[in-house]
Order: sequence, then C-alpha cells, then structure tokens
Amino acid sequence: MKPALQLRASQHLALTPQLQQSIRLLQLSTLELQAEIEQAMQDNPLLERVEPDTSNETAELRDNLRVQRIERSRSGDADLDDDLPQAAPAPTLIEHLLAQLRLLRLSRRDAALVEWLIGELDDNGYLAGGVDAWQEMLPAELAIETGELRTALAWLQSFDPPGIGARSLAECLSLQLREPDREHLPELADPEVLDCARRICAELLSVLAARDYTRLRRELRCSDDVLRNAQTAIQRLQPRPGAAFAATEAPYVVPDVIVRKIGGRWRAMLNDEAMPRLNINQMYARIIQAERGSGLADHLREARWLIRNVQQRCDTIARVAQEIVERQQGFFEHGAIAMRPLVLRDIADAIGMHESTISRVTTQKYMLTPQGTLEFKYFFGSHIATQTGGAASSTAVQTLLRQLIAAEAPRKPLSDAKLADLLAEQGMVVARRTVAKYREAMQIPPASQRKQL
Repeated sequence: MKPALQLRASQHLALTPQLQQSIRLLQLSTLELQAEIEQAMQDNPLLERVEPDTSNETAELRDNLRVQRIERSRSGDADLDDDLPQAAPAPTLIEHLLAQLRLLRLSRRDAALVEWLIGELDDNGYLAGGVDAWQEMLPAELAIETGELRTALAWLQSFDPPGIGARSLAECLSLQLREPDREHLPELADPEVLDCARRICAELLSVLAARDYTRLRRELRCSDDVLRNAQTAIQRLQPRPGAAFAATEAPYVVPDVIVRKIGGRWRAMLNDEAMPRLNINQMYARIIQAERGSGLADHLREARWLIRNVQQRCDTIARVAQEIVERQQGFFEHGAIAMRPLVLRDIADAIGMHESTISRVTTQKYMLTPQGTLEFKYFFGSHIATQTGGAASSTAVQTLLRQLIAAEAPRKPLSDAKLADLLAEQGMVVARRTVAKYREAMQIPPASQRKQL
C-alpha cells in the first residue's frame, strides 16, 4: 500500500479548560467550593476576596487591632484567650476503660490481657469472636489459657459503661440487667418485672423483636402489665454502650438559597454568606498591563476564568432554585402533603438547560425554607396516578402514609394492603407493593412489628 494524504471534515465537542472548570464548580457543594477557592487563592496571587465592608474606618480598625496583637506578643503578653482555662477534651472509650483498669490491683499478666481485650473493642463497645478465637490470635509462646481469658473478660464486663465487652446484643442487654439503675429504670424495682426482662434478653429477644406477645406470655407466664413494663425497661437499655464516647462532629450544611414570601409569592434568593465574592488584585493587574511579557499573564487569565465561572455557578443555582419554588408553591404553603410531581426534565425544559446540568445543580445544594433546610433533590418525585386522571407526587404519598401510620391503633396496626385501600379512598391509586416500598424507604417496620400491647 502506498502512503496517501486525505482531508476529512468532522465535528466533535471539545471541552476547553474553562468549560471543564465550570462543570466541576457546578457540582461542588458549598463547603467544597470554599475549599476550592481557598486553594486557588493560595496558588494565584491575583485572586482576592471581596470583603463585605471595605470602608476606610473598618480597615483602619483592623490594622490597629493587628498592631496591638503584635505588640502584646513581643512584650510577652499573650492573647487574653490563652489565659482562660480550657475545657479538657472528653476521654475516649479506651482511655475511660484503661483509667478503670489502673484502679484495680491485678497481676501484670491479667492486666495485660484486659488491656488487650480493650484494644479489640469496636466503636460500639462489642468484642468479635470468642475465647477460643482469641486464644488462637495470641502468641503461642505466651501459653494463654482459656480460663485466663474468661477472667479477663469478666473484669472488662464489670467496667463502666454497663454492657461493655459483650459479644452479642443479648449479652449486652443482659449485662446491663445484672445490677440495673433503678432510678433510670423504675420498672425494674419490681422483682417479677426484672426477672421477666432478664429472661427475655437471655432467651427470647428475637421473639420480642417480632412482637409475638402471645408466645412471650406463654413462655414467661406473666401478666400483660409485667410484660409491658419489662418491654419498656428493655427499650431504655443502651444497645451500643461505646457510642457515647465516639468522637462525632455535628453535621451541618450551609444553605445555598433562602426562600422567603414576598408580595404573596415565594421567592428564592441566593445566600450571600454561601456565595464567595472574588476580585482581581489591582496592583498586580497594573503590573501586568505595564509589563506585557510578565509571567503573571497566565495567572490573570486563570483568575478571570475562575471569577466568571463562580458567577455563572451562582446564576445557574438561582435560576434552578426559583423554577423549583415556582412549581412547588403548594409545598411552601401547606407542607409536603401538597408536593407536586416534578422531574429533572421539567426544570431543564423550563430554563433551557440539559438534564445533566440540572442534576449537577440539585446535588449537594440546599434550600432554607420554612419547612427546614432541604436538598434541592427533595422537591423532585415521580408521578402517582389519581382516580381523577391527575397525578400526585411520591413525596406527598409518603407523607400521607406516615400520617396514616401515626394515627393507627397500636394494637391493630394497618397492613400494607389496608394502607393501599385508604390511599385509594383519598383518590391515589397505589399498589400494595408500592406501599411496602415507600414504607421501607421511610424506615417504618411492617404491621407485625408495629403492634404493641
């Protein structure tokens, strides 16, 4: 074959760096965007934040405070806050248990085994495996006997919090019933109730979980009052004794949009605190203009791209949020029961954007409403047919289901089939399996498990 040259014309979509950045910024959450901007400001000296108050008085006051802080540090007078007593950090579960271990007069070998078991606890305070498995895990040259491990386990299970070192839920609850706190559990002051609760935790916990009260009464040979008090006490026990020591941070979100009622209509307005304001440092900009060949030209172009893309992100979020609010006016007036069916295509067609763009905008973006802070995706739901030929939102159906279940008789909870019939009476045609799917999505147990004495 001979080499030849051919000329072909074709079309293809090329994602420029500016477009790639715009798409990436659009799908970031508010906190992720703030981190992205902080990194960009460190890499690009031309970028700077626009302060909410740029008056000369505020700048002068800020400079004076900075000078005072520097003078105090030079004179050895640290910040006043440093002199205040600081709260000691809360101990972890392991630290709490080791502190109790140090108070015991155990032999070095026994103390080492208890400490080893403490290190094997999970975050909930449970131990995995058993004595035989632990014996295989330990070095053979130590010649640890099963009796020694059982003794170490007994010591650990006597520590606070009650139930620590359990290997199952039944054992955890049984440990807490050894010496129960009768002030916290006044029902257990009755010996018959305490004996009933202990037997349930040791032998019949699965029967209680299934709410088979007929079998419980038959096995325990107790009255309804005793069984009811025992169940109440068991429900107040702590199934995860180590969870109280877990270092958890309270999750929070920064709303991108705030919804207010203005002139009889609900409006979506951008949250200024969540929307960063950037500018180009004028000093560097003048240097670039004076020196055409300066190496800062690339930084200037990147800074302009970022500022433009951040502004475009804000505008897109505002347009999508306002369109959602316009279509869900009933929700803001009457709550979730008045939610209308809505899909991404509806918003995309209304504002002239692609569905993928709407999907990026509605992911990890939040709206502060009178009903609470809600993610944009909360306002979208599939269509459920009604007997009048219309459509209802799946969110409205789930809200109605929750209301029906909340109002049911505790001794005769509503089955999924009965719930479907009640929805049909409201004009919503929903199959029984759909009711079961919605109920499971709301983490509501079936009728057999909702039954109470």
